[in-house]
Amino acid sequence: MRTYSANEAKTHFGEFLDDAQRAPVRVMRRDRLVGVMVSAQDYEAMRAFYADRLRHTMDRVADQAAAAGLTEETLAELLADET
Repeated sequence: MRTYSANEAKTHFGEFLDDAQRAPVRVMRRDRLVGVMVSAQDYEAMRAFYADRLRHTMDRVADQAAAAGLTEETLAELLADET
């Protein structure tokens, strides 16, 4: 993975963007990682991956709650309780 300082990323922005289209690029400031630039395609793939992972987790939790006897009515009561 290529690494740019924040100043290099600013002064060589075109090259920085070109590099990010090929592979993720780290951005460092004062010897500290402050960001990673990825292509739009990689970003959308990551978003889809994590959205799918969240859906699976929510389905699993919903199944566990239903198996434990949680109904939509009980859930509504629990959410409405402000104590």
